[in-house]
Amino acid sequence: TSTGPLFGQCLSSCMLSRLCEWFWNERLWFPVGLGWADLQDRDGRTYAKGSDLWVTLPIALAFLIVRQIFERTVALQLASLMGVKEKVRVRATPNPTLESYFCTTSKHPAQNVVESLSKQSGYSERQVQRWFRRRRNQERPNQLKKFKEASWRFTFYLLAFLAGLGALIDKPWLYKMQEMWKGFPTLTLLPSQYWYYMIELGFYISLLFSVASDVKRKDFKEQIVHHVATILLISFSWCVNYIRAGTLIMLVHDASDYLLESAKMFNYAGWRKTCNYIFIVFAAVFFITRLVIFPFWIMHCTWVYPVTIYPPFFGYYFFNGLLMVLQCLHIFWFALILRMAVKFLPGNHIVEDERSDREETDDSSEEDEAVQKKERWAKTKNGPLQNGHSLSNNNHRKTE
Repeated sequence: TSTGPLFGQCLSSCMLSRLCEWFWNERLWFPVGLGWADLQDRDGRTYAKGSDLWVTLPIALAFLIVRQIFERTVALQLASLMGVKEKVRVRATPNPTLESYFCTTSKHPAQNVVESLSKQSGYSERQVQRWFRRRRNQERPNQLKKFKEASWRFTFYLLAFLAGLGALIDKPWLYKMQEMWKGFPTLTLLPSQYWYYMIELGFYISLLFSVASDVKRKDFKEQIVHHVATILLISFSWCVNYIRAGTLIMLVHDASDYLLESAKMFNYAGWRKTCNYIFIVFAAVFFITRLVIFPFWIMHCTWVYPVTIYPPFFGYYFFNGLLMVLQCLHIFWFALILRMAVKFLPGNHIVEDERSDREETDDSSEEDEAVQKKERWAKTKNGPLQNGHSLSNNNHRKTE
């Protein structure tokens, strides 16, 4: 009777062993004639190893801890200095009927549903509309939370960009892209490259861990895809020693990220003109780095130049496939940037993050218009008007 579980364990172990053997097959990740043996340390030269990546897990955990401390201390002080003010929100009056519909069915009821809920709850249709607006506002993150998140990302991206620039400023492949493949795959690992990789990878892993608690935006799914693709790209480029290409890609991405986060910080603080000026700089840097340098210099060098040295292999297609995923996201995000740039046209003075939900007000909303028209029609039909209102208006005040 004990042979069954033992056989299952042996079969699982055998399948796992075969899977690992297939996954790490040299023909997948290296050109013909090269393999893992070429990346063994020798003659005082150190090379990247897959086992090094385990250190990114404690680094990610450390980032999560440091972030909590940062947001509770530095970010709060910075918010106070910049005058971040939180709008006082009117909470929706507790109502079991409306709360049940809000939580289980929809946060945006149709007009016919509003009429039904009005009868069930004892509220007028306009009161039901107002209740749902206030209830939706309760679930939206406040300005202070957004500011703290933006300040944390701004701090990291700025420091990462400066550190990356310092690590690459004297490297020949920063100025001549073909140099990134010179001597591949036996490219000696430098201490600056090691820490640049580990810290960047640890940070993106921490973002993936914290995405559930961060402010939800309209591009939430795209952010998940971006984080996963970035983690895979950094990990893969490390394992097969595409380190020079990897450091250039990380530097290009860090070059514009801190500008966006700083623009959001000033926007949350109400510094509109400063936000607008920074956003203009961000849009220009994003376009140059993500839509010019990245596809036409870096991707051209990773896609075209390697096949002049080695025949194409799976790792070549996998690496460039991940770069293509990132480029598609760049195009998507630049479309959002253009939508925000429209606000610079005459008559528009405020730049808002197109990915964020907008705060709804009690006094003016498009979804109230239909109800208001219906109420006015009913009042006209049922009795005389005084200054546009029925004499018997059920004591509904404008401020209710």
